[in-house]
Amino acid sequence: MNTFTLLLIVGPLLALLIVGGAIAYVKTRNNKQLPPVHRESLPTGYGAEDSTPDGEWAEVGEEVSPELPAGGEAIAGHPGVDVPESVPSRMQRLRARLANSGGLGKALLGILSRGDLSPADWEELEDTLLMADVGLDATTEILENLRTAVKVAGPDADLRELLRSELLAAVSIDKDRSLNLTGKPSTILMVGVNGTGKTTTTGKLARLLVAEENTVLLGAADTFRAAAADQLGTWGERVGVEVVRSDREGADPASVAFEAVKQGSDNGVDVVIVDTAGRLQNKAGLMDELGKIKRVMEKTVPTSEVLLVLDATTGQNGMTQAKVFAEAAGITGIVLSKLDGTAKGGIVISVQRELGVPVKFVGLGEGADDFAPFDPENFVDSLLS
Repeated sequence: MNTFTLLLIVGPLLALLIVGGAIAYVKTRNNKQLPPVHRESLPTGYGAEDSTPDGEWAEVGEEVSPELPAGGEAIAGHPGVDVPESVPSRMQRLRARLANSGGLGKALLGILSRGDLSPADWEELEDTLLMADVGLDATTEILENLRTAVKVAGPDADLRELLRSELLAAVSIDKDRSLNLTGKPSTILMVGVNGTGKTTTTGKLARLLVAEENTVLLGAADTFRAAAADQLGTWGERVGVEVVRSDREGADPASVAFEAVKQGSDNGVDVVIVDTAGRLQNKAGLMDELGKIKRVMEKTVPTSEVLLVLDATTGQNGMTQAKVFAEAAGITGIVLSKLDGTAKGGIVISVQRELGVPVKFVGLGEGADDFAPFDPENFVDSLLS
């Protein structure tokens, strides 16, 4: 075969290869994806002196879908990134939602409107308060004060105003309900049993803090449920918040918490929120691990807040959970999720009396911004409106 013939055969083949490679390169550039949520493989050994206690992890009860409920307005030029709803707007909307759901307030006002109350009426008031998870001691105190107020005011008494006054006194607590955001970064540890909506609450809290113009970083320290980190990543992406997580399932959650706080400190972030795995309150080893996570976080800065997420519908069982978590992690505030069922709204009163710490936030619905600071007057007025 002569040289001319060889060129006729090889030449077209080389041309095809060059053209095909050029087309593949162009397609690769056009299809290049945005970088994923920050996922960092973390070295082990942070807080090595605090070995993780042995213990069986509780069954997963929290939602596993990483999808985020609709909510927020997209930022122009940044598709997929929301502008979270402002706090005043949240408060107004949640107050209306609480008022429309009825429950405790309607039942109490219905009994009081009968006029001269009989012993049976007072007993019905007591049953209503107990069914609403107000608690026995608080119920007794409210009714004794209400009886006295009704006698003093006489037949022309404004029963609604008297009831409002007593409920407001019961809901109030001599503790600051605002978040302690004095550190740099301020750090918030989220704890609770599984099934309370803790990861969702963490995402909603991040949105609220972003709405108040704070820079936020999330730590996905629930390393025993892969979907938890994915879910938290989705919440973070929607408001442009970075998430620190481990790529290794079952990694030491304390190392993730340490890295999140350290990265937040290095980057000058305002607030670092660390989500932890749900755990049953009767598992001593798992409760001890919360102490380890908190100690490791404090190697960088003191922990600003430890927030316990409680399902408002769990009633007195939630009280048992709360006491154990208070002892293990030193909680500084309570977040009540699923407060839509206002027939159980009395847990606000009982949990504060038992623990001596305030309810700081409430969740009322499944929307991304159905979450707001707890305000006693708004709560009581909504119940009685």
